[in-house]
Amino acid sequence: MQIRVSPRLSLRQGSISLLILLCVSGLVAAEPANTAKEVQFSDDFLRAGKQAIDTRRFSKGNVAPPGQYRVDLYVNKSWLAKTDITLRAVGEDKGDAQPCFDRDLLERIHVDLGKLSPQASALLAQGSTCAWLPMLIPDATAVFDFGEQRLDISVPQIAMSRSARGYVDPQFWDEGVTAARLGYNANLYRSDSAGTSSTQSYVGLNSGVNMGAWRLRHDGNYSQSPYLGGKYQSIQTNLQRSVAPLDSQLVIGQAYTDGSMFESVGLRGVQLATDDRMRPDSQRGYAPIIHGIARSNAVVQIRQNGNLIYETNVAPGAFEINDLYPTGYGGDLEVVVTEADGSVHLSKVPYAAPVNSVREGVTRYSLSSGKYDNPGVDESPWLVQGTLQHGFTNMLTGYGGVRVADGYSATLGGMALNTRLGAFGVDITHAVAQLYNQPGQTGQSVRLSYSKLLAPTNTNIAVAAYRYSSSGYLDFQDAVMLNDAQRKGTPQTWDSLMRRRGQMQVTVNQSLPEGYGNFYASGSSQDYWDRSGRDVQYQFGYNNNYKQVSYSVSASRQLDITQDRWDNTLMLTIGFTLGSGGHPLYSTTTVQKSSSGHSSLQEGVSGTLGKDNNFSYGMNASRSDNQGASGSTNMGGNASYISSMARVSGSVSHSSGYSQMGASLSGGVVAYDGGVVFTPSLGETSAIVEADDAVGARITNASGLRVDPWGHAVVSGLTPYARNQVEIDPKGLPVNVEMKSTMEQVAPTAGAVVKLKFETVNSGRAVFLRLTTAQGQSLPFGAQVFAADGSTIGTVAQGGRLIARGLKTDSGVLNVKWSDASPHACRVDYQLPARVKGDEPSTVAISAVCQPIAADSGTATLASQSNE
Repeated sequence: MQIRVSPRLSLRQGSISLLILLCVSGLVAAEPANTAKEVQFSDDFLRAGKQAIDTRRFSKGNVAPPGQYRVDLYVNKSWLAKTDITLRAVGEDKGDAQPCFDRDLLERIHVDLGKLSPQASALLAQGSTCAWLPMLIPDATAVFDFGEQRLDISVPQIAMSRSARGYVDPQFWDEGVTAARLGYNANLYRSDSAGTSSTQSYVGLNSGVNMGAWRLRHDGNYSQSPYLGGKYQSIQTNLQRSVAPLDSQLVIGQAYTDGSMFESVGLRGVQLATDDRMRPDSQRGYAPIIHGIARSNAVVQIRQNGNLIYETNVAPGAFEINDLYPTGYGGDLEVVVTEADGSVHLSKVPYAAPVNSVREGVTRYSLSSGKYDNPGVDESPWLVQGTLQHGFTNMLTGYGGVRVADGYSATLGGMALNTRLGAFGVDITHAVAQLYNQPGQTGQSVRLSYSKLLAPTNTNIAVAAYRYSSSGYLDFQDAVMLNDAQRKGTPQTWDSLMRRRGQMQVTVNQSLPEGYGNFYASGSSQDYWDRSGRDVQYQFGYNNNYKQVSYSVSASRQLDITQDRWDNTLMLTIGFTLGSGGHPLYSTTTVQKSSSGHSSLQEGVSGTLGKDNNFSYGMNASRSDNQGASGSTNMGGNASYISSMARVSGSVSHSSGYSQMGASLSGGVVAYDGGVVFTPSLGETSAIVEADDAVGARITNASGLRVDPWGHAVVSGLTPYARNQVEIDPKGLPVNVEMKSTMEQVAPTAGAVVKLKFETVNSGRAVFLRLTTAQGQSLPFGAQVFAADGSTIGTVAQGGRLIARGLKTDSGVLNVKWSDASPHACRVDYQLPARVKGDEPSTVAISAVCQPIAADSGTATLASQSNE
């Protein structure tokens, strides 16, 4: 026999139920296959003297009365959605109701209705709105957990419709609530070098309004520097929504074209394109991570297609940026690192799509129409573009596209082959460009690409691509820039334009045998028709650890803009933990050497503080030497604090040649019909948590995130169109606050702000009672306790002990009953100590005597309370 107890039974239920289940002596078979099995308990183990305990109410375990319920729906152990169900009594049994199934609910749980038996189909055809699941599908079960408010459905796989792993039916997608949102990232950076002061500031904004399925979005930033002054730049402003039947996203306004075939460009117009996020997570795609090296407290800017898309302050040493907003599928990223001494270093990160292969039967497309949008040029020709990919078989994918603009046209065709040797892609683009005051040009560009995980050596060749362009080939952006220069009278001609001839990109990640670490390498090389030489960039590194010590070696080649030369840098980093406990320090030592003669030694110590590690800090010292010049010593520090409303950080450093200070503030604000909520991080898709009386409760989805003083919190970074679980840890809440649920699941659409209500009950005072009879004996184990209004308070545990929660007044009456016979009932008159204003709620412990109730005054009332 198997008996299941809800893990969320309250203490007043669990103290008796768990022990009674240990005393099971027999089992009576239940009528329906999926109803709770009836059990019988022997009360010989539960007697208090000659007083017997009435255990009939426990014979069916955690029973559920008939009615409407909003539940978490699980099908074959996977969460599907939160939905409404109806429970009705089975036959003559009014004690435990069972869920009703109709055609709509069967479709929701993805039952293949064509595989139902003729009898089941006939039953549904009769319009029955309450059929038991085993009547419709043999061997299927439906178990409702009243404590969890959860319905677990088990259906044989043969009766289910086929769907990919991670699939969430669009009918369960949550468009969210009407809301306004603003994400911000502000930086202030000041440096003093050689008697010259320089201050630059930056504020990045990501704002929007949600109304139903529509999202109005605006991305922009304001930057100010001594050389360029102050300027506000609008990156994107658009109106967008999902189109579920097409697995697509509609964007009206500023957007970027799909860069999987042609180079990604900005436009102002209309775009409808496949959104892979709307497909199950087992059928989705890619995003870049930026690696780099800073010699001091530096500011890092990332640009794409002429736009500043990201800026942040970094500490000395290696850094990683993995939170870029998606701005298209292609376009090289320029990484600009400005050191504390004013030197500027530039590197490029190839941002190209993987091989254009898709699954068999899958089609991806994009349609774009609008005016070309690039802040670097005045030309804005009208542009129309369409691309299409289709998987014909597991081995072959065909793809192609057309781009037409004023004075320009390009046609592309290609295929991708998935073979045992890897995935190969080949395509050719034919372009025709009409130039202002220049002869027209026609040319071709051929691209070869390859990706493969070499299983024997565990080598992952993520991207290996080569492109060759004929001398007459111009891509769209080159043609626009050339025409723009000609119309402005700039002395730039066809012959002076740097036209790429060949370009090679490679990214390799190598996992070595256990204990030998990992190796990575990436690089690119390109040459031109108009000048000799090649531009070569690379990054490679090795990392490993030995016991508590980690170490890495890395090398990079990047362009030093201030010196107009390429610089090769080699770096060795060793790190280890100092001390133990909850907040140990971490030490990092870095040695760096460059081909320009610059060398440095850095030592840094970092750590965290706080219950949630939400305060982090670091201190560093370094010594640098330049060939032919005197060296310098630098000391600095940085700190960061994440509150429930924002994240603030700062840095400072000083040396004999310069000093630097920096500060940043980031976070987000969401306004909706329930109020205004602040958050330290605001992603594309988020959830507002409402949990009244749960102030200070920790949200487990993010470090340091807690419910604010108004009972709200914003959980960012939800995955659109997929299952997301949001959970509250009730640990530390006042004893008078109960949470009816601590976990909610939701499948939001892209950009949605969903509302998750966690119901809490401020149940009044909690009291630990030790109850005795008038003769001084403990009340019997298992006796039921009721308030004066008939509501259930709890069950007496061992030694006459009871935790009574929900007492609304400081004095009152409790009624106790442990048998239908009148001598087995009594009443408790309690008086609680007065509360001191400002004290935190706590459990009060008192002793009380239970006085017998007269037969004519108490029996009928207590019997009625028990039945309720």
